[in-house]
Amino acid sequence: MEPKRIIKTLTPYQPGKSIEEVKKEYGLTEIVKLASNENPYGFSTLVEETLRKDFLSVHQYPDGYARQLRERLASHLQVAEHQLIFGSGSDEIVQMICRTFLTRHDNTVMATPTFPQYRHHANIEGAEIREVPLLEGSHNLEEMLAAIDKQTKVVWLCTPNNPTGGYIQQEDLFAFIERCPSHVLIVIDEAYFEYVTAEDYPNTIPLLQNYQNIIILRTFSKAYGLAGLRVGYGIGNEQIISYLNTVRGPFNTTTVGQLAATVALKDQMFIRDTCEKNEQNRRRLEAFCVQKGLSYFPSETNFLLIHLPNSGLEVAEQLLQNGFIVRAGELLGIDKSIRVTVPKDRDVDPFLEALSKIL
Repeated sequence: MEPKRIIKTLTPYQPGKSIEEVKKEYGLTEIVKLASNENPYGFSTLVEETLRKDFLSVHQYPDGYARQLRERLASHLQVAEHQLIFGSGSDEIVQMICRTFLTRHDNTVMATPTFPQYRHHANIEGAEIREVPLLEGSHNLEEMLAAIDKQTKVVWLCTPNNPTGGYIQQEDLFAFIERCPSHVLIVIDEAYFEYVTAEDYPNTIPLLQNYQNIIILRTFSKAYGLAGLRVGYGIGNEQIISYLNTVRGPFNTTTVGQLAATVALKDQMFIRDTCEKNEQNRRRLEAFCVQKGLSYFPSETNFLLIHLPNSGLEVAEQLLQNGFIVRAGELLGIDKSIRVTVPKDRDVDPFLEALSKIL
């Protein structure tokens, strides 16, 4: 049995080594994972208390409509319930978008490097990939507009961008949307939305009132600390959401995930506290870079991409031996760099000491 021809040219997603793998391989007892941009402070105690005491009917299928979560989130965002779609992480919604809108006769425009699942799922659908290199770590919006033509169906804007951490300023984003042809779906991926503190970061949800060709992606995997429960969501107009629901699996988010996300929304104090700590500790990483003469991309996220004088692969391997898991930039499309999830308070100094010795 043969798959699509394109499948043979692609490779499955390769996650970093797990904590248990690293412990076993290097004979370590303590590991700090700083590779996947998870929330090092975990998740709200309200979620923990709810999951401990509530009986979950796991023998039954989850609510395919995710009604409780849908109502809570719609109220939180001040949008209509029919404007929401849920996925097993926002990356599943990326898959839905590609499956819904892209064919081998279409093209799709994105930055490079950026979140790799845009390219991966577009390739599976046979679409032409048009990649526009970042400009000093940020989207080159002029060149992205120039790459759009009548066959373009989807353009991807990851803001803040993974893996560089920079964002698209409000004035620039609004100008891009105004000039982008209406037949192109603009995907605004805001996975790190909660971490942003920049005053000129755009408020995108009101744009949905005037533009029918926008969908905004967010997730409970980052600041909310629910990465293991896989709940992401999209916000768009009713027609786009209806199209995506046609290809969405009927029970794609779990009962536990829906419940945890619903409860997590109640604890905005946890989000504020998490983001404040993140910003403080990211500043400590930045100060270290300045002290050591290392450049980095300014970040509005819970990670920092640090440029190195030597191979990021080698530095990442040496950090592994010291009990710290980071992501080598070479695996993300940026040589001689590492992407580091901002550690929790107690882990910042030990990490910086280890990195300093390696450098």
